Amino acid sequence: MEMNQVLTIFLFLFFVLFLAVNALRTLSGDPCDPTTQRHSRTLRYDQLTVLINGYSESRIPLLQSLVAAYAASPLVSSVLVLWGNPTTPVQTLSVLAQNLSVASFGTAPISVVRQSSSSLNARFLPRPSSVGTHAVLICDDDVEVDHRSIEFAFRIWGSNRDRLIGFFVRSHDLDLKSKEWIYTVHPDKYSIMLTKFMILKSDYLFKYSCEGGSTMVEMRRIVDRMRNCEDILMNFVVADETNAGPILVGAQRARDYGDARNDDSGELWGSEEEGVKKVGLSSRRGEHRKRRGECIMEFHRVMGKMPLRYGYGKVVNSVGEQGLCERGGHLVFCDQ
Repeated sequence: MEMNQVLTIFLFLFFVLFLAVNALRTLSGDPCDPTTQRHSRTLRYDQLTVLINGYSESRIPLLQSLVAAYAASPLVSSVLVLWGNPTTPVQTLSVLAQNLSVASFGTAPISVVRQSSSSLNARFLPRPSSVGTHAVLICDDDVEVDHRSIEFAFRIWGSNRDRLIGFFVRSHDLDLKSKEWIYTVHPDKYSIMLTKFMILKSDYLFKYSCEGGSTMVEMRRIVDRMRNCEDILMNFVVADETNAGPILVGAQRARDYGDARNDDSGELWGSEEEGVKKVGLSSRRGEHRKRRGECIMEFHRVMGKMPLRYGYGKVVNSVGEQGLCERGGHLVFCDQ
């Protein structure tokens, strides 16, 4: 092998290692230090920062694919993988960071952030050194959304910057028999946007993590005790600020690999998909729903009021022609 070839290979390996080391980070310092927060004038409106949660090593193959897809979008300024499992070996995360660094060459930068704890509250820590956009996309590592739907949701956020925007919703309700708040699904209204895919303004990260005094401290402790409900608490925070509910947006294709009802076969991930479903909190549906109802009751008790507000309907990209026509012996929408 010629000296030039050896030098080229060495430089390439050094470059990959440099990217991996810089892509694997640990949050340091006080995230709530007001002197480190960016001024709103320095933040971009034309792009968003993706904060994607990571915890299970069994989901890493899917996570890598999703992160690469986000990074390839011109709407994305950067992607942060927030790894919340403190038991994951450093070597595993280093390999993940290296793979993502190579995959992100020529696209938005990708970083793997090893969280200092497994607290779900860490999903909403302000990250002024990494977030340079007004809009932040909070998402899970088992949800795949097509590019057009992401672009559409971002446009809707641009006209409703104080609201939570996304594709997955649930609802709160009052059980009249037990006189307790419950977590449920309504066919015609919603009040809770899930972090499976949630666009919000970056200011809310600071409000959730750093403001609200003893009330927010106690509610964040409830999240830690329940090991759940950080998304519900963010909905409480935003609804209390805006006196308005979230906005549900229609997606052309939004695949939730972690949903226990997701039983399609022959997909990309094959047998790995079953493992993805099993590690999801929502796979324990009865227990999960009960626990989230308890969160709503606790948040209501601590806050002393119910700020959640209902939203109705769904914002869609195109109404299209609703008439049906017969084609090839099948009834289809006439404009298809």
